[in-house]
Amino acid sequence: MIQTRSDVWWRWAASLIMAVLILPGCQLAEVEPPDYSRPLPPGASALRRITNPLKMPELGPASRQLSDPGFRQALGRSLEWYLIPSTQKLFPVAGISHVHAHTSAYAMSQIGGADPADALKQLKAQFDVYESVGYDGGGGVFFTGYYSPVFKASRTRTGPFQYPLYQRPADLMADPLTGEVHGRQTAAGIEPYPARGWIEQSGMLAGTELVYLPDRLDAYLIHVNGSAKLELTDGSTMYVGYAGNNGREYTSIGRLLVKDSKISPDRLSLPTLRSYFQGHPGELDGYIQQNQRFVFFREYDGDTWPAGSLGFKVTQGRSLATDKSIFPRGCAVLVTTDAPPTGGWALSRSQLMLDQDTGGAIRAPGRADIYFGIGPAAESSAGRQAAEGRMYYLLLKRDRVQTWHDRMMAGQ
Repeated sequence: MIQTRSDVWWRWAASLIMAVLILPGCQLAEVEPPDYSRPLPPGASALRRITNPLKMPELGPASRQLSDPGFRQALGRSLEWYLIPSTQKLFPVAGISHVHAHTSAYAMSQIGGADPADALKQLKAQFDVYESVGYDGGGGVFFTGYYSPVFKASRTRTGPFQYPLYQRPADLMADPLTGEVHGRQTAAGIEPYPARGWIEQSGMLAGTELVYLPDRLDAYLIHVNGSAKLELTDGSTMYVGYAGNNGREYTSIGRLLVKDSKISPDRLSLPTLRSYFQGHPGELDGYIQQNQRFVFFREYDGDTWPAGSLGFKVTQGRSLATDKSIFPRGCAVLVTTDAPPTGGWALSRSQLMLDQDTGGAIRAPGRADIYFGIGPAAESSAGRQAAEGRMYYLLLKRDRVQTWHDRMMAGQ
């Protein structure tokens, strides 16, 4: 999991177009923005093991971050997730088995307490590096950001609090393990679940309202990010998180505004989006209705919020959202990309993360989303994260898996 999230490649396109305009002899018609959302070809793997030393990323930053408290906390959550028996059904993915992924995370937890020099030596000796093939087979991945907003809300519809978030409806049928939506259970069988427009206009979810927001755009942004901290009118705090969706495709309203020439592509950001709709409130509903995906929510307690798609809390600057149909869950990933300044913490140019979440717009080997945290500072940074980079999965060498697996089982 603002945009914001799925289509900020428009910023890249804007800068490239500007360069073309000032270079003599260039033809603008020949320039095409990269298609970061290009799906993986049938039968292809999203990961490839790097065998050429010249293409190997610098592992020094990873070795220094192994002892970081945030990374250790996130890694511990991945290890807890692997212990759930049903997670074995989600493998293999990209040629990686459950045992391989689980044991790799365990081995990384054991070398993380070593000094950086020794940790680097062990990383090189024990682990292989697998690279995402990226959007075009060349390894390029576009990184955006998401966050958990903080808004005012009410448990009842009153005064300005008129825009509800809904609980998961009883007729929504989905795979209990992967969350893949099958449709809506009806007397005639399972049918496609209605799109956003019909859901909102028909009143079909009446009685399942969870909470009310005072602003239509704020309620929509919670749909985009999948979670929120809500300061209620009665003085209490409610934590809401993702509980399912209607199975329809996600469409970015930011992309639509750029397409309609309402916002310049080089200015696309959450503040710009807010400013536009503040000046044109009559257009907001029409744009929101064009995103057919509709998200349902449930209440969480503060100890388990905000939860990613693994069902465990995501960690600021350490949790990554990817396409879970093509990348193995819970693994350590070294992300190299440019990042905006953050509020009170540092996102490294090479950041060691855990693959622990997914998102409506994250559906290809060339897309990934970095979790920036909670509140206004996180919103600012997430809204400005838009850069290409690389994504490297760190997994045990296959001839080391059995040895580490035996150690792991002996320690349980």
